[in-house]
Amino acid sequence: MMLLLERRPLDSQLMRWLSPLLALVLTIVTGFVMFLVMGKDPVQGLTYFFITPLSDRHGLAELGLKMAPLLLCAAGLTVCYRARLWNIGAEGHFLMGALGASFVALQLLDSSGFWVLPLVLLAGIAAGAVWAGLAAGLKTHLHCNEILTTIMLNYIALNLLLYAVHGPLKDPFGFGFPQSVMFAEAARLPSLLSGTRLHLGLAFALLAAVAVWVLFSRTLTGFQLNVLGQDTRAAAFAGFGARRLTWLAFLVAGALAGLAGASEVTGPIGQLVPQVSPGYGYTAIIVVFLGRMHALGIIAASALLALTYMGGEFLQIAMGMSKAVTGLFQGLLLFYLLTCDAFIHYRVRLKRPLGAPVPAAKPAQSTPARES
Repeated sequence: MMLLLERRPLDSQLMRWLSPLLALVLTIVTGFVMFLVMGKDPVQGLTYFFITPLSDRHGLAELGLKMAPLLLCAAGLTVCYRARLWNIGAEGHFLMGALGASFVALQLLDSSGFWVLPLVLLAGIAAGAVWAGLAAGLKTHLHCNEILTTIMLNYIALNLLLYAVHGPLKDPFGFGFPQSVMFAEAARLPSLLSGTRLHLGLAFALLAAVAVWVLFSRTLTGFQLNVLGQDTRAAAFAGFGARRLTWLAFLVAGALAGLAGASEVTGPIGQLVPQVSPGYGYTAIIVVFLGRMHALGIIAASALLALTYMGGEFLQIAMGMSKAVTGLFQGLLLFYLLTCDAFIHYRVRLKRPLGAPVPAAKPAQSTPARES
């Protein structure tokens, strides 16, 4: 007998929502085995990774801190992915947002008005949107594949940021370190929880998730984006402008990721540094698919992926493990998610190979005739 994947007549809605849970369970099981192979206590390792970071008020605040940029980037990417625009450039939008906000903040070091912070954040939003607009223009006017262009723009954005912190934005009194001077207090985000690093960026992220939900559930534009993603010919027949919707999706994604970058440099960091992002833009892609492109889903998924960053740090401190363990868990989660998602559209069936001999039927046993 052979195991075959057979296309389902209808997609399984049960598997659509069960798949992320199965992926998480498989990731934990694989992590258990991984700790055993490395000679570490698996129970202790998983406890440090998933439970210890949330054991106190400070840990919960740090979860919200790391969750904010993930959720902002994921909310923007959701708009693109609902329209089947495969934008991989949230990392680049994020870095350009951080760079744009830092440039304006450094020009306003001597200013103290209430208008300074909004202007700095708007600069980050604009920089992210402009960077996303480059990919949108290449898509709509030159028909370039958005996957390739957004990935390449990520590296260009990273090198522009590195040039800035090693060159024009470098602190002249920073002992040679590649970083800018600290921003003025007027350009810093206020704290949400006293005694912690949690700032207003989390509120921005939650509002963005709600706004995306409203966009797709309550507006005509959201309906048009959905139709464009499901059938481009139907969208064209209905008169929905694919070019306009493409620009809209990219600009929203860029603006939200740019806000995430601006919130990061004006929040816990307070200056521009090369390590402003540990890969938030790339991790946000996992958040979108894990959260099923739904507002509540991406909120929960961003919390889970933020926990992987914290858990990786705890494993480094408590068990002396490599920082790469964070990326390993995130990669495992994405791998199992994509694997489980296949069963939304397909099911496993047993099938006999062609040419295999059919088992012979057993001969019927004759019953002796009764004597009259």
